[in-house]
Order: sequence, then structure tokens, then C-alpha cells
Amino acid sequence: MVEVVIALEPYERSSALNNASTETNSARNRGSTTPLLNNHSDSDDSFDEAIYQIQARNKKYQRKSHHTKPSMSCLQSCGQCLDSMNCCKPPELLERKVFLGQPSPTKFAKNAVKNTKYNLITFIPKVLFEQFKVFINLYFLAVAITQLIPALRVTYVYTSWAPLGFVIFITMCREAFDDVKRRMRDNEVNSAPYKKLTPGGVLSVTADKIKVGDLIYIEKDQRVPADVILLRTTEKAGSCFIRTDQLDGETDWKLRLAVGTTQKLTSDTEVLQCGPSIYAEKPQKDIHNFIGNFYSALPAATEEPLNIENTMWANTVVANGTALGAVIYTGRETRSSMNTNDAPSKIGHTDAEINNLTKLLFLLTVALSIALVLLKGATTMWYKYFIRFIVLFSYIIPINLRVNLDLSKIWYSICIHKDDEIPETVVRNTTIPEELGRISYLLSDKTGTLTQNEMVFKKLHLGTVSFGTESFPEVKEHLVSEYNNGTKQGTKVRKTLSYRVKESVRALAICHNVTPCGADETGEEEQGEGEVNPAFSTYSLNEKMQYQAASPDEVALVEWTEEVNLTLVYRDRQIMRLRTPAGDIEEFEILLIFPFTSESKRMGIIVRDTASGEISFVMKGADVVMANIVQYNDWLEEECDNMAREGLRTLVVAKKTLSQEQYEDFERRYTEAKLSIHDRARQMRQVQLTLEGDMQLLCVTGVEDKLQPDVRTSLELLANAGIKVWMLTGDKLETATNIAISSRLVSRMTPIYTFKLVKTRTEAHNELNNFRKHNENALIILGDSLMTCLEHYEQEFVELAMMSPAVVVCRCSPTQKAAIVHLIKKHSNKPVAAIGDGGNDVSMIQAADAGIGIVGKEGKQASLAADFSITQFSYVGRLLLWHGRNSYNRCASLSQFIIHRGLIISVMQAIFSAVFFFVSISLYQGVLLIGYSSFFTMGPVFLLVLDVDVGAKIAMMYPELYKELQKGRVLSYKTFFMWILVSVYQGAAIMYLGILLFKEDFIHVIAITFTVLIVTELLMVVVTVRTWHWLMAVAQIFSLGCYFLALVFLPEYFDPDFLTSANFLLKFVFLTAASCLPLFIMKYLRKRFAPPIYAKLQQSG
Repeated sequence: MVEVVIALEPYERSSALNNASTETNSARNRGSTTPLLNNHSDSDDSFDEAIYQIQARNKKYQRKSHHTKPSMSCLQSCGQCLDSMNCCKPPELLERKVFLGQPSPTKFAKNAVKNTKYNLITFIPKVLFEQFKVFINLYFLAVAITQLIPALRVTYVYTSWAPLGFVIFITMCREAFDDVKRRMRDNEVNSAPYKKLTPGGVLSVTADKIKVGDLIYIEKDQRVPADVILLRTTEKAGSCFIRTDQLDGETDWKLRLAVGTTQKLTSDTEVLQCGPSIYAEKPQKDIHNFIGNFYSALPAATEEPLNIENTMWANTVVANGTALGAVIYTGRETRSSMNTNDAPSKIGHTDAEINNLTKLLFLLTVALSIALVLLKGATTMWYKYFIRFIVLFSYIIPINLRVNLDLSKIWYSICIHKDDEIPETVVRNTTIPEELGRISYLLSDKTGTLTQNEMVFKKLHLGTVSFGTESFPEVKEHLVSEYNNGTKQGTKVRKTLSYRVKESVRALAICHNVTPCGADETGEEEQGEGEVNPAFSTYSLNEKMQYQAASPDEVALVEWTEEVNLTLVYRDRQIMRLRTPAGDIEEFEILLIFPFTSESKRMGIIVRDTASGEISFVMKGADVVMANIVQYNDWLEEECDNMAREGLRTLVVAKKTLSQEQYEDFERRYTEAKLSIHDRARQMRQVQLTLEGDMQLLCVTGVEDKLQPDVRTSLELLANAGIKVWMLTGDKLETATNIAISSRLVSRMTPIYTFKLVKTRTEAHNELNNFRKHNENALIILGDSLMTCLEHYEQEFVELAMMSPAVVVCRCSPTQKAAIVHLIKKHSNKPVAAIGDGGNDVSMIQAADAGIGIVGKEGKQASLAADFSITQFSYVGRLLLWHGRNSYNRCASLSQFIIHRGLIISVMQAIFSAVFFFVSISLYQGVLLIGYSSFFTMGPVFLLVLDVDVGAKIAMMYPELYKELQKGRVLSYKTFFMWILVSVYQGAAIMYLGILLFKEDFIHVIAITFTVLIVTELLMVVVTVRTWHWLMAVAQIFSLGCYFLALVFLPEYFDPDFLTSANFLLKFVFLTAASCLPLFIMKYLRKRFAPPIYAKLQQSG
């Protein structure tokens, strides 16, 4: 049975808690730290039962109250009903106590995955609502509706409804396809089979039938279906590895530990017999912390604290053995679901510009309609003519513009995905590939992005002596000497160099969360239940160990200790064993571990040497925090700065020896803090602080993070393309500066200005004035100083920083990274890209106009959250300079040509109406209007997506070509109005000359002008194309073929005898030449006397 006292309805909970105040207060007076449900005892059970009796009485009373108070107003009664049903607010997430293996009277979230947006009933209404929220679709819907009214009809009804219906149909098909795929994925997850332990035995259950309180088995390589507490594993030590890459993006395995009380039981069925229950905190998003308690009644009442190490969150995967878990959260209350947010919808600058142009076109339509109504003269039916003119000129706003752009972007995405030069590149957001073609700022992470996140141990510094790569053999010699001839631990000795080396290396081999792995953990072999891992039991001197850890830094340290012959060979929850250079085994009992957190920036461990009984507290961490923990010294800060200048990541290692009494006192206080429900983390931290202080400084380590391949050339390429790169990193200033120089983010000829640490408005003002005198320098600034400047002088600082050739922000938090993206977007109004590889880069990536994620050693979280995923930094150059440039160029050409196609026919319609006394009759009817924008011109126009101005080799060789696009001149108001002039000229030339030349054959004016219009559009594609593709030639022939077939099969519009006459052919050639020849001449003259840069490169190439 699952009891959740605080998950009652609001009015029930209030009544229950009031009636139970006596029991609650007495429990608190007894010193209980767990509210209401601290101890699993008979009194607690009776209290829980009383609560539910009160709940039942309240429900009964509520039912009666609605029938026994006729005087209550209807509104008040309905309000109470709504309040009691909680239908107007989301369900409240509250803490709970779970009784394992028993049915629950409380309704929890169903454990079914549902990512679908629609069902059979809501599909059509929802899709239509989403589509007609868009102005252009709503506009055309209004136009189409007017054609249902005979007085407003200007053409056939299908002429208006068919294009709109086609656009909506395509959208509905896409939405239906996507939703069906989502439903299939949901069904696959929900129908996954699991085994459930019950008092009646083991039963089979699907994932969506799992409930809170169930005990489920999770096999190796099986997905965890809900948030569970790990009770038992097939590993005797009670350990279990899980893969969390689908939760937090990290590829390293995480170690999880079974509850000690249940792991000690001899069989799984005994779990149900001990009266188990779990107190769990309320569901929340934090995947790195958990507060809970485990209670058992038999054989004796016990209480055990639970933390993150005892949990397995939904969507993680068991990596070894079989686990038995107790379900505590299901469905939408799991950590995975609560952290699943839809990626923010991004609208590119190009889309925004096209939307603005569309608004201008709408204003043009309205203005033209008003002008014709006014010229027609005052009439009582003026509004009817105004609406008819609006309908007639509706082609000024092309309805298929959005569809063509969406399809073109899908094609651009396919081109990126299929490029063999940047393998495994994935486009996750197909709506903004053209944004890659106009990036002005690229904000980059350092570790794993500019560097490989592949750590290599480079230096060990003991204060008086330093060991580097060349002198590591000396470390081996000191270790051999000390282990063979040294004094046993625990006796007083003079601290010789060999002794200090031994203590330092042993501290590195002990203080970590690394676990040695054998074949089983890597998935190469199966291991039976209860078998001992060969990697844990064999201590051959020739054995090469494999390690698993959450941090590559820790693996690098432990691999280095193995290199100098002090090898970690075994580790479980209680024991750690090291193999010494002499081949002996040192065993340490693990007493307590203090894991690393981003807030503490350190980790520690307390161990007992089983041979000597000595208890040691070993800690390692960042120099900024360790400097206040270790004993006074005069070399730590200087040496850390020196290593940072060499580009090394530093860790300070310290040690303290504890007496048995000191440890027991600390353990007692620490255990009390761990059992606390309220403010557990703060209480544990306060107790831990009592142990940290006056520690013996052992050494400082330096680890190198290698640069990514071709980083230097890539950064130079981006700089030449006019893209300013900012590096945002959490590393210290010296390390960040060194990497900036070594990667050539800052060229060796560029001076560096290091912004001083500022904390006040005055300091920020003075430092900004100093920086203003050096604004041609590269800027290096701390995150805290940056926030101080932004608080007081945001505008001034951002303007100065954007003038700098390069900016490095160090000690930068994820929140600050996102804030910097927003600042640049706000003040520059230019597209910003962000690139990173870790979970701490997700906020920055999602805030950028174009987010690029790298699949790296920190996992896939950044890659999955990004718009574009690549495998290494060097691919950014080709992604932006080739694919981005092509996408933007093509998008601009396609959108403006489609607008031109609508404008030219609208100009012809306006002239036709004006010539014939402002009549509101359509020039072209029925299939001609539909065919104009589809069969007759669609192919060649859409195939502008294949057009390129220069080849990939030239684009990469001359990155300066990219600068032209950053100015936005390809798609601007200037080019827009140029296309308007072209449309007005061509439409006027075709219509006026057609009327003048064919006065005697005016009955054929439709055939004449429409034929010239189609040929003109096809020739305009020829004018626009810069590089011919064979598909373009095929599309041109196909379009002409379709039109010739229309001439044959549409005799009501075209007279075959007239169209084959010499008079028609001669005048047709003249009209076509008049509309197109001037543009051909202008293109030739421009290419001859003022060629664009790409044309010059084509000629030289």
C-alpha cells in the first residue's frame, strides 16, 4: 500500500492535518526529523489509517453538503466543485511515503509515455487552429470565404480554395506523419515487458502498468521504466553501473549502490517480508540529488538514509547484472519527464525579414485596392468592390511561399547530412539552416570543444620539486625505494622526498570515484550471478586495468598512478585495493565519500588502512577552494598559476590523519545530518566543514587537455570570414588565456587586455575607461567582473567588447553563458551561433540563433539539444562557409523570385482592371491561375535550391566571400524594391503591349498575355541562375511541355489556329523580348563592368 498523507486534495489535507495535529506535535516533541512519517511503527500505521478514514469522511460530507444546502448559490457551489476537483490548476507535487509491494489507495501519475500531440478527435481542430494562427493563412482563408458569396466572387471557387487546401493538406500530412511516428515510439516504450515481484511470486507486466510501490526487476541493458530505489543487485557488493547518456548526456557509467538493509537479505522474497517502506521527497527536476529514508519493521525496526547513489532514474540503462528496484515516481513525476522540455522555437532572421516583406505586400495589396476603388468613383457599394479587389490582388502575397521555403530548408538539411566531408553531421532543426550563412558571432566552450576532453597527466609538483613527463621514471624509482625500504605507515619518519612522493601518489590512487572494470562491464562477456569480476580478483603485474568514472580527469590521474606502478585493482562499496610496485596488495576500508559538486569544487574520501589501522582523510579540489583548507604555504598559488599558463588543469591534493575518536564523533554527527529530511544537504555540508581545515598539502597535479584536430586553421578561417569568436569557459583565467593563445583564437600579434577583478560600480567604471584605451586588444575577463559591468554599464561594456577582435570569459557559469548570448543578440541585432559539447552548454546553445553541439566525451546532451550536431570543431568551417552560405543565398533567391511571380501577375491584373474602367473581374480564370504557380513554373523556380555561385573549394579557399552575406544585402529592402520594379516593368510591358499589338484580336488577349507570362517566368529563372544543373534543364523542358499540353487540352482558353499563326508568333517574340531582353542586357553589363566577387573567382578558377 502506498501512503501519501500530503498528496490529499486541499480541503481534505487541511481537515486531515487539523484533526491529526495532536499526533503530529507529539511526534515532533519526540525529536523526529521526518514529518508525520518518520518511523515505521504500529503507531505510524494507525495514524496513516486514521488519515484515510478522515479523507473518506470528508468525501462523504462533501457529497452530502451539495444536497443539504439548497440556499447556496449556484455559482458558489460550482466554485467549490471546481476547487475540489483541482481542474483549474496543475496537480501539486508533494513528498510521499511508499509501502512496498502493496496496492495504493492514492492515485499517482500513470507510467505511460505520451509524446503525441493529437488524437482522432483533436487532430483536425488543433492543426487548423495552429495553421490559421499564422497571418498569411488566415488572410487566404478570408479571401477563400469571400468567394463563397456570389456578390464578392471574382473567379471560380476552387481557384481560391485549391491552393489553400493544398497548403493545409501538406501541413496536415506532415503533422500526421510526425505524430504517428511519435505514437509508435510511445507504444514501443510502453509495451516493454518487465518482471514484477509480488507476494504471490514473479509476474510479467508492461511498462505502462507499473505503479508506485511496485518491486520490479531490471535486466542488464534494459531501460529503467520509472524512478526507482535500488534495493538489491546480483553483484555481491551491492553495486550496479548505469548508463545515463539519455538523461544527462554523459557517456561515462555511473555507480549506484543498493540499500544496505535489503542487499544483505538472502533472497528477494525476504524484501516483502520485512515490512519495507520508503520516504521520498517531492518530485523535482534535480537529477543529481535525492533525499529519502528507507524503513523496515522486521527483524528489527531500522532506518537507513537514501541519496542519489541509491537511485536509478527513468530512461537510464542498467549496464551490469540484474537490479531489483522499488518504484517511487512514475509518468510525468519522473526526473526524466520533468526535465523534458520542448526546445525553444527559433525563428531565423531570414524568416523574420520575409515576414516583414509579406506585411509590406499586404499593405501594397490594400493600398492598390483602395486606389482602384477611389478611381472608380464614389458608390454605396464601395466595400463590395474593395473586397473584390483584395481578392483579385491576393496573388501579391504568394500562398505557396511558406511551403516552398519549408521544402527548400529540408533539402538544405539533407545536403548537410549527406556531405562526406563532415561525416555524422545531423540537422536537428530544419527550420533555420539558412541562419548558418550570416553568423557574425560564434560563442564557443573550451573543454571538449576547442580541446578534446582527453586528459593526459603532465606534471606533479610537491612544492620543492616538480616531476614532468620526462622525469616520471624518477617517480617510479622513488616509489620502489619507499615501498621496498621505507618505514611502515603510522611510525614517525623524516619526510624524505621518496616518502612525500609515495604519500602524494597514494593519495591520487585513493581519492577518486573510479572503478576498475573487466570484460563484463564493457559488455564483452556475461557474468553469472554471484561471480567475482576477474578484474577485481586478479593482481597480475602484467594486467592492464580499464577504468570507469564520471570525469575523464579522474581516470587520467588513476591511469597515471598505474603507469608509475601503484595500480588500483579492486574497488567496491567498502574496500579499495592497490597493487604496489613490489607486487603486494594494500587494502583500504572506505569509510565515507564526499562526492565532487560544481558548488563545492572538491571531493574527499575517508579510508582506513587495514594493515596499520590508520584513518586518513584525503581531499582534492580546485586551488581557489583548497587554498583556504590546507596549511599555510608560500608556493601553492604561484605554482598553480605557472601550470595554468602552460594550459594545464590543476588539482590540489591534501591529507589529514584522524584518530579513532575524531572519526567516530564526525561519523555520528554526519549520520544524523544524513537522516535529516529538512535541509539535509546544508546540514551535511556544515558537518563536513568541521573536518576541512589545517590539512597537509601534498601536491599539485597538472593535466593537459589536448586541442581538437585542426582547431587553429578553423579559427583562422572563421576570423577571415569576419566571424568573431568568443570563448566562454569555466576554467581559470590563466588556463583559458593559454588555450586562447595556443589555439590561435588570439593571434600572437594581437595584444591581450586582462580585465581586472571588479566588484563595485566605481571599479567597473575605472576599468572600462582603461579598456576603452585598448579596445583593439583581445579581452580576457572573469565571469564575476563581467556580471558587475553588466549590472552597472551594460551598454558601454557590450559595445567595447564587440569591438574587440576576440573575447575570453573565464570562470563562466552556464547561466552567464546564456546571458552573454542574449546580450550580443540584443545589442548587435546580428545572428549569433553557440557551440559546445557538455550539459553546461545547453542553455547557451538553446539561446543562440544557431546552436551547434559536438558529440564528445562529455556525452550527447549538447548535441541532442542543438540545432546542428557535429563530431569535431573543425567541421564548423565547412558548415558555415559552404552549407550556410549556400542555404542563405538560395533561400534569398527563392523567396524573392516567388514574390516576383506573384507581383507580375498582380500588376497585369491591376492594368487590366484600370484599362477597362476599374472592373473587378479576374484576368485569368480557373486552371490558369492554379497552373501558373504549379505545373507551368513550379519546377524551375523551386530548383533554384540547387543554384550555387562558387564551388566548395573556392568557398573554403576564400572565406572573405562570407562577409558579403553578413551585411544582409542578398535579402534586403533594396533588393525587394528592385524586384518590385522588375515586376512592375515586366507586368506593364506584357499587358500594355499585348493590348496595343492585338487590338484586332482582343478576344485572344488571355492566350497572348498568359503565354508570354509563362515564357517570361521561365526566362527569368535563366537570368537568375548562376550555375546550371542538369535538373534545371529538365525542369524547364518539363514546364514548357506541360504548357504546350495545356494549349492542346484547354481549347476554351486557347485557339490553336490563332496560336499557330505567323502574326501571333512574331508578336509573341516581340513581347517576350520587350519583357526580358533589358534584364539580360543589364545582367551582361553588370558582369562585364562591375562583376560581383564570386564572378571574378569563377573566371579565375
